[in-house]
Amino acid sequence: MNKATVLVVDDEDITLSMLKVMLENLDYQVLTAESGDEALKVLNANDVDLVISDQHMPGMDGHALLQRIKKKYEYLPVIMLTAYGSIEKAVESMKIGAIDYLTKPLQDEALKLVVARTLKYSRLDMATR
Repeated sequence: MNKATVLVVDDEDITLSMLKVMLENLDYQVLTAESGDEALKVLNANDVDLVISDQHMPGMDGHALLQRIKKKYEYLPVIMLTAYGSIEKAVESMKIGAIDYLTKPLQDEALKLVVARTLKYSRLDMATR
């Protein structure tokens, strides 16, 4: 099976770099974007299996990006990421279409489990379409 491609979207360079290294160490192909607009361009140019997006970004925030992704790529799973975790924000993200929600600072094991589970169920879902 081919390596899954994960797009990480975050306006903080350190978070992008950290997530890229963590995910590459788990044997995923990783693409990055520093804004919602850049993320949409990356999605248009690449086959992506999963998006992990920060919620709080200047310009197009994570919720706006999530809405745009769900309109164009209905079945593409999106995990939201934020340093400002709250139950209300998690519920809002899930209602828009996020498959999961992680808070910063990320725990390696939590990221590993959520990404693996999301990709597993996404592939099963796509196989039944």
